[in-house]
Amino acid sequence: MNFELRCPISFDLGYIRDLLRVHGEHHGLDGEQLDGLVLAVNEAVTNVFDHGGQAGLITARGHDHGVIVEILDIGGRLTQEHLAAATVDATGSRGFGLWVIQSLCDEVTLEDTGSGSLLTLHFHDRPTTVIPFGRRAGRRRGTQDSPSARTA
Repeated sequence: MNFELRCPISFDLGYIRDLLRVHGEHHGLDGEQLDGLVLAVNEAVTNVFDHGGQAGLITARGHDHGVIVEILDIGGRLTQEHLAAATVDATGSRGFGLWVIQSLCDEVTLEDTGSGSLLTLHFHDRPTTVIPFGRRAGRRRGTQDSPSARTA
């Protein structure tokens, strides 16, 4: 069953992260992908507080191929130019949240809705690699089998 999560942007980032984690798990995300969803949305909400209107709405929905999260910032200050210019500045201690978001998401879109900036983050599910029973996965270059693996 799919459901939609809607919550106002608040300073309780822990609560927002918890809600998104449950939503992502329900829709099949796990491991690094689930952590990426939580971190990317955390960065987007932090940007709303630091650079935007300090209020808005988070909407998350699952679909057949993953999860989409929309972050509406009523300040409407985020632009396509900000997204295009997002880089990591090794000399700075801040300012690379948009780069992190774009690195973690499969797709990031932005639109001006007239009510604010709508940042949409797409997370596509990944098929889990299944190793057939009785076969071992190959070694990575430069590693050796452990003694227990050699006797399996």
